[in-house]
Amino acid sequence: MREEFEKLVAAGKLENKHIEALVHLTTSGYCFHRSWGFGKITTVDTVFSRFTIDFQDKPGHQMDLGFAAGSLEAIDPEHILARKAADLEGVRQMAALNHLDLIKVIIKSYGGRASIDQIQQVLVPDVIADDWKKWWEMAKKELKKSGHFLVPTRKSEPIVFNESEVSLKDRLLADFQNSKGLKAKVAAATEALKNFEDLEGDRQEVAAVLINGLNADIATHHRTQPSVTLEAIFCREEIRQATQIAATEEETQEGQIWHQPQVELADILTQVPIAKHRRTLESYKATFPERWHEQVLNCLNGLTFKLCQECINMLIQEGHFGLFKEMLHRLINQHQASTDLLLWLAKERSDRFADILGPEVFRAMLSAMERDQFNERKSNKLHDFILDDKKLLVDLIGSADLDVVKDLTRALKFSPCFDDMDKRSLLARIVKSYPSIQALISGDHVREDKALHVSWDSLERRRNEYQELVQKKIPANSKEIAIARSYGDLRENHEYKAAKEMQKLLMKRKVELETEIDRAQPTDFSNANTEAVSIGSKVALCDLDANLPETYTILGAWDGDPDRGIISYLTPLAQTLLSRKVGDEVLFEPDPSHRRRYRIDAISAVAPATVGSREKPPLPEANLPEEAQASVPSEASGSSSGESSGPVSG
Repeated sequence: MREEFEKLVAAGKLENKHIEALVHLTTSGYCFHRSWGFGKITTVDTVFSRFTIDFQDKPGHQMDLGFAAGSLEAIDPEHILARKAADLEGVRQMAALNHLDLIKVIIKSYGGRASIDQIQQVLVPDVIADDWKKWWEMAKKELKKSGHFLVPTRKSEPIVFNESEVSLKDRLLADFQNSKGLKAKVAAATEALKNFEDLEGDRQEVAAVLINGLNADIATHHRTQPSVTLEAIFCREEIRQATQIAATEEETQEGQIWHQPQVELADILTQVPIAKHRRTLESYKATFPERWHEQVLNCLNGLTFKLCQECINMLIQEGHFGLFKEMLHRLINQHQASTDLLLWLAKERSDRFADILGPEVFRAMLSAMERDQFNERKSNKLHDFILDDKKLLVDLIGSADLDVVKDLTRALKFSPCFDDMDKRSLLARIVKSYPSIQALISGDHVREDKALHVSWDSLERRRNEYQELVQKKIPANSKEIAIARSYGDLRENHEYKAAKEMQKLLMKRKVELETEIDRAQPTDFSNANTEAVSIGSKVALCDLDANLPETYTILGAWDGDPDRGIISYLTPLAQTLLSRKVGDEVLFEPDPSHRRRYRIDAISAVAPATVGSREKPPLPEANLPEEAQASVPSEASGSSSGESSGPVSG
């Protein structure tokens, strides 16, 4: 093709500088364009001076030879991209049977070095369609055993192929000895430790070099870099454990690091890798067995979420749950708990913390997030978790009384932690549990037809019942749940199941009471209108079908006492009589099979002694489990709205 290109140059259709590039392209038959990627040259047209190239997304693309010479890179037929194009099935077979040969082809295709990401990009999904991670783990083990590949500790660094083989022992020692600084030496020693199984007879020799090298740097860094020194000591002890090499008296020990005056537990924990958190805590505990937990508790509120998790797990496992819970309760009440600590509690949210989890936790969360904003600490984990966990806010306000929920709603409305859309989402969750809060959010007043007209006495009974519920029965139930949970396996724990069922009953009754009390409009019925039947009227009726007199007193929503002829104004009979006058005849149909005709003979105002004089009836205990009967909240007779099914049958 060189002669053909030279003719094109002579004809003025090409420049002389393009000839070598075009010869390389036509010889290889494959090319690479920085925008269109890999391509195969299918035809060379010297008449019209152009290539036809099949790119992955542009098959049959035509390109001027001069432009092609300047924009295309020739790809060798042995390049992994060319081999995939020519024989994809063969490359797949190589991936299944000869990991090292395939990786060698890839690395040589990219100049003798290629990163893990480059290798993955070339193979997935054309060659390896499923489970790249598993394939790579197998290949990496073979790479480390081979003496031709240099596998770095960092994923971002390239894997290097060497034609001359270097033993695993020599590679590991070279990596360690070439490492600059104690941190790098610890990383190299840790990597060497992972390969001890493949060292066989060289293991003791390599271990001795690693230990001596670490000890030399530990001795000079323990004051200036205590956290890194501690990591080095941990690594050294792991190497000893794997090789049974005895320690010497001159070696720096863990306790010496902790006893240095400038060393603080919180500083060390935040500087060591996540994988070493537990080991660091155990080291501190071994050094200060009597007071380690005090220091862990003291620094807990300033740690990251993962560190909080590790520290709390260790405190609980070592029998210090009570102290931790007491500290957590105090921090929440004082609104001093950190967002990370509160995030841990929000995710944990187990029955062990039933007596802590409440509206005050959400207040503490708002305070913590606002504090982070003020201090310009960019942490959105708690913020995002509150929005993502649809049950969190509902769980926290479930045991709160209505006034507390109203205050919490106001705090949320004015909080700078959430934008308007997120606030609406959270407020909607509150309204779903507390419908009466809607008026506070929207600014509208409760409509008159939503009000419940009640006597002062019945309102007082409802309020007393509510106070007993939230101050005694719900807290007692929370403790019962916590105690029952400690008995073990929840699947067979009948005490736990009974306590949780009781919790549902109590919470349901709590919401009912809050809604009713919020709607209540108390009165003494002293201004009842006697010209027509109204709330507070005593009505004398005549049953026209039986020709018998009946008398009913119509009072508030919660005043029904059929045995005394007192009915709630919400009952079907009262609704039929309201606004009717003396002499009116009314038709009352309690159900389709019963019809009764009444005549109103007299209307009078209720006697003051009638209102609030009756005793509070007990709650019917039918169909409740024995455990529930002991602590279920009391209700007034009839339904929660005060309605009765109709008048007393004659």
